[in-house]
Amino acid sequence: MITAAVVMGVPYAVRLVSGAAAPVAASGYVEAAAVGGERLWHLVVREVLPNLRATLLALFGLRFVAAVYIVATAGFLQVGPQPPAADWALMIRENAGGIVLNPWAVLAPSIAIGLLAMSVNLAASALVPRTGRKAVTAL
Repeated sequence: MITAAVVMGVPYAVRLVSGAAAPVAASGYVEAAAVGGERLWHLVVREVLPNLRATLLALFGLRFVAAVYIVATAGFLQVGPQPPAADWALMIRENAGGIVLNPWAVLAPSIAIGLLAMSVNLAASALVPRTGRKAVTAL
């Protein structure tokens, strides 16, 4: 399942990153560094990748959330870990029958999965550099 997810996700990620990298690679400072004799790895690591940080972090956040949801769905469908394992999706499946008696047995792991997805995206968003000018307040 992991192999299928990677095979299905790689073309999307490559297309997205190459589309975002094309204008950066065609910019003047990258061309100046290439004319100056810099090697390809230096151009990629020092000139192009720092300008793609926001795109790469957003892509990482989306891919991580998709992976968490795939693993949770597999665990809920009993394709993943089996009952003695500690898994949030497995906890949801095992306690689904008693949701009327104890809803927190189902809600707590569900909320944990949602909070994990949200916190990873918020952390990736916090790592993105802020651009633009600061607003000037009137005196």
